[in-house]
Amino acid sequence: MDGPLWTDEHAPALAELPQPAVRESLDRAVAEPLNLILHGPPGAGKTAAVRALADELHTDPDNDLVELNVADFFGRTKKEVSEDPRFSSFITAKRRRNSSKADLIKHVLSESASYAPVSGEYKTILLDNAEAIREDFQQALRRVMERHHETTQFVVTTRQPSKLIPPIRSRCFSIAVRAPTADEIVSVLEHIVAEEDVEHDADGLEYVANYADGDLRQAILGAQTTAEAEGEITMDAAYEALGSVGDDDRVEGMITAAERGEFQDARTTLDDLLVEEGLSGGELLDDVLRVARSRSVGPPPAELHRLAGEIDVELAEGTSDRLHLSHLLAELGR
Repeated sequence: MDGPLWTDEHAPALAELPQPAVRESLDRAVAEPLNLILHGPPGAGKTAAVRALADELHTDPDNDLVELNVADFFGRTKKEVSEDPRFSSFITAKRRRNSSKADLIKHVLSESASYAPVSGEYKTILLDNAEAIREDFQQALRRVMERHHETTQFVVTTRQPSKLIPPIRSRCFSIAVRAPTADEIVSVLEHIVAEEDVEHDADGLEYVANYADGDLRQAILGAQTTAEAEGEITMDAAYEALGSVGDDDRVEGMITAAERGEFQDARTTLDDLLVEEGLSGGELLDDVLRVARSRSVGPPPAELHRLAGEIDVELAEGTSDRLHLSHLLAELGR
C-alpha cells in the first residue's frame, strides 16, 4: 500500500468501538482501572480496543502504553530483545552476556512494570497474542502483576483464554470480543471512506465486509487496497482488487500457523491452495517468499531463503509437491 495504513489512520476512539458490550465494559475500566483479558477471534478489534482505552486513560498514551506482542517477543533472539529501544536502557551488557533468554524476558517484564508512569498514577502494559506465553513465563508474569499492581495495569489479549493459568485469569476482568457482524463492519467502513473522500456504493462496502468474514482489520485493509487500486469501492472494483489478495491472506495464514506449530491448520491451507486453486509447488513457494517479504511474516529473510532453496531442489527432484512443501511448514515450526 502506498500511504499510511487506514487501520492506523482511523484508529477508533473508545466511543466509536462498534460493539456496545465492549464499549460498556471498557467504560467501566476507565472509571475504575482494572487488569483485563480481552478474548476473541483474530481481527475482532481487541488491540484497537486496548489502544482506545489507553487514549482515554492516559494523558501521554505514547509513553504510558507499553505494547508487547507476545508471538513476536518470545520468538526473538536474546540479542534482538536486548537491543529493542524500549528495553535497551535497562539491559546492561553484563546482564545480556550472563542471562539466558528466559531470564532476560522475565527481567524485561519486571522492569517494564516497575518504571513510573510518565503522566498520571499508573501505566498500561498490553500483552498481545498471549496464548503464546509458556506456563513458566505466565508464573513469572503473575508475580510481576502482584508486585506492581498499584502502578501498572495489565491488559492481556488472546484468542484462547483457556491457555492462561487460573491465577492470571482470576486477577483480570474478562471481556469477550466477538467477531463483528457484516453490518458493523459496513458502518466502520462508511465512516472511513467518508473521511478519505473515496467514491463508493453500498454494494461495494458490503462486498468488502463479506470478503473479510468477520475480520475487521482485513476489511479495512481490503477497502484501502480497493481504493488505491481502482480509485473507488464498488462491487466490481472490490472484486477486481481483492480477487488475488484472498490467496495472499491464505498464504500468510499458512505461514503464521506453521510458525505457531499449528500444522494441521497450515497443511489444510496448503491442500486448498494446491488442489482447489491449482497452484504448482513452485508457484506456491514463490508466493510464500513474496508474501513473507511484503507482509513481514515468517522467519528472518536469510533463513527463509535458505529453507526455500532446499525445498526448491526437492521440488525439482521429487514427485510430491505436497510432501516437500509440508517439509517447509515443519521447518517453519521449529
